[in-house]
Amino acid sequence: MKVAASISVCLLGGVSAFAPQPALYTRCQSTTCKAVKNEASTEDRRSKSTAAAASAAVSTLASGIVGVPQEAEAAASQMWTPVELPFTDTLYDVDFDSPTHGYLVGARGSFAETNDGGKTWEARSFSNLDAEEEVTYRFQVVSFKDGEGWVLGKPTLLLHTKDDGKSWERIPLSPKLPGEPTSVIALGPSKAEMTTSSGAVYTTENAARNWKAQVKETIDATLNRISSSGVSGASYFTGSIINQVRDELGAYLAVSSRGNFFLTWEPGQDFWIPHNRGTPRRIQNMGFVEGDIKKGLWMTLNGGKLLISPAEPDLSKDEFDFTEANIKTGGYGITDVAWRSEKEVWAVGGSNTMYVSFDGGKNFSFDKSANDIAGNLYNVKFFEEYGRMGWALGSNGLLLRYTG
Repeated sequence: MKVAASISVCLLGGVSAFAPQPALYTRCQSTTCKAVKNEASTEDRRSKSTAAAASAAVSTLASGIVGVPQEAEAAASQMWTPVELPFTDTLYDVDFDSPTHGYLVGARGSFAETNDGGKTWEARSFSNLDAEEEVTYRFQVVSFKDGEGWVLGKPTLLLHTKDDGKSWERIPLSPKLPGEPTSVIALGPSKAEMTTSSGAVYTTENAARNWKAQVKETIDATLNRISSSGVSGASYFTGSIINQVRDELGAYLAVSSRGNFFLTWEPGQDFWIPHNRGTPRRIQNMGFVEGDIKKGLWMTLNGGKLLISPAEPDLSKDEFDFTEANIKTGGYGITDVAWRSEKEVWAVGGSNTMYVSFDGGKNFSFDKSANDIAGNLYNVKFFEEYGRMGWALGSNGLLLRYTG
């Protein structure tokens, strides 16, 4: 399937305007909108059970889980503090555009704002999404740069703000888009980059009125056109990719939906390059060492395994040389890994387990910050530009702030 050079977005009579509402939602009849207090209704919809909310991330947890390793717990650190939130739904992403101002997104329309560096959060909603509609969305990605932000949700919903989130517009996307949108990142005034589940990478320089393709064709088209016999599972591939991540210079890393191989792409390349996983275990997640593909890759596998590649990996090779980290997970799956500095590395996973390394990821020890809290952690992020502040996100509205 060829990816079109650009996709024009028809605004259908203008872009829908949004305004974040701290305690109101609007109910519209005909052309008249009436503000309604959102106290009891918001509480109801936030407190309802949501058994399927974490289904996308729960699949990354290993089966056969056993108890937390007692030896690790005995010498455990406690370097994170829970933060109270106005809802209890699964959290997916957090981003800041200053040391004090940021947004948090999650399942069932969860959307919150902070103006004090994340110490407190206030629930937000959009003025032309009533409670019944908003709760159907799972906001998965939020990205800000210099006061301009983007929010991506499922079912497919793309929101854009130019004024630090004071007002938002809804961006229609073309039905010709190959695959479903999976990520969006703010790159500056009216600029952003978006990816899809078929491996398309698009950029816009006019606030999403037009998107320009950076990859010539979808991943399945590439793998079925060229010889991929050297990569297990790549030949005659049909399906999608998951866990797409972007490094600071625009390189991408993605895992096949079956977890049997992974792919890389760098700006200027026409196609994605497939690579063997080098192990019979299924890939759960992957990312970049210190956010830079040149510094290496990390890979988590079924059964709580963590592998890290050397720096300067040869992206033209079918296989990478990964080294297994010394991390005693007791069978808990590792869902995410992040570097706070060159030496300090954090891993999070099932049953809210947390692990820290102070030697660049060679050896990890247990951290008990969330040991007594039920649920699972899915995401850990650090913001180097804001004093390396860190956040860990999980199920049941769990947000942890790094305190060191």
